[in-house]
Amino acid sequence: MNTLKRLSAHCLSGCCLIALATASTTVQATQPTSYPKAKKELVKLYQGKLKDQTTIYCEAPIKWQGKKGLPELDRIGYQVRKQPTRANRIEWEHVMPAYNIARQGNLACWKEGGRKNCSKNDPWFRKAEADMHNLFPSIGEVNGDRSNYRFSAWRGNPGMDMYGNCPMKIDFKNKQAEPPDGAKGTAARAYLYMSDQYGISLSKEQSRLLSAWDRMYPATKHECARHSEVAKVMGVQNQYVVRSCGK
Repeated sequence: MNTLKRLSAHCLSGCCLIALATASTTVQATQPTSYPKAKKELVKLYQGKLKDQTTIYCEAPIKWQGKKGLPELDRIGYQVRKQPTRANRIEWEHVMPAYNIARQGNLACWKEGGRKNCSKNDPWFRKAEADMHNLFPSIGEVNGDRSNYRFSAWRGNPGMDMYGNCPMKIDFKNKQAEPPDGAKGTAARAYLYMSDQYGISLSKEQSRLLSAWDRMYPATKHECARHSEVAKVMGVQNQYVVRSCGK
């Protein structure tokens, strides 16, 4: 159930009108209607007002060659694990993986033709897939390795020192990923927003973990600045970020 529906469920009279008006939409804008269009909008932002922003998990600076983003790996001491081609390009990470979105909606479209089929034939999936609040620049190799793995937290190996000085951890055997502390709050707020906005259920364990990360790792000025610009394009705010930025 999205934020608007959660609020409206408690409204018995006109006293809730203010809450409803401020729950999601704050400016008149049109959400990108497809993932490719969302990426184009994000490239514009990251080449302009968000040009000082870095990749989500490894905090790599980004330089641009036209519309192609290149992570500056040497500046962060990144070590390529296995895929040098993907490691040297920017990809747009779905913090809540596209497969998780499809699984909550019409999973049949995924079984019949994968993500491409869902994007083409399922309007609900296409809208959620294009939600810019859930899309962040990532080193391509890290994006690929994270795959659709759930977020988790564990001590020590596996996953330590996998990417040199980038402390992102991937446990391939157990299909789980642990972002660095600097990305945990951002990832949690994006995930929780998607759950509310599109009625995507989370397990109790996952919900507790993400809520804890949201509390423990408040939004930075960079996350707040990014949210402000993304919300202008989307016409919808992520209330988890709004709340964290207001503290």
